[in-house]
Amino acid sequence: MNVYDEAHNLAKAIKESNEFKEFDRIRKEVDDDKETSDMLKELTELQVQLQTAQMVGQQPDKDVFARFQSLNTMAMTKPLAMQYMQAQYALATMMNDVFGIVGEAIK
Repeated sequence: MNVYDEAHNLAKAIKESNEFKEFDRIRKEVDDDKETSDMLKELTELQVQLQTAQMVGQQPDKDVFARFQSLNTMAMTKPLAMQYMQAQYALATMMNDVFGIVGEAIK
């Protein structure tokens, strides 16, 4: 068994999965909607800032947190943004499961 061949098979299976196809379809729709795309990019950037502060033991900046909450609330009212976040979550869940399975092999 060639590990690299199996890795390529896994990559192909991921690209053919419903989770990836749905995420890719919605991502293309988001890319065509500048307002939603910009909002989701900013939301992601703010989330990274908040998570980084938390990881280094700092209190999150109140203004960053307030902006994150505001954008998150706005995103919840936009169906395309909601679909994107749900598809992103489904894909991330699948990928975490796959990483877990691979990780078990090297324990």
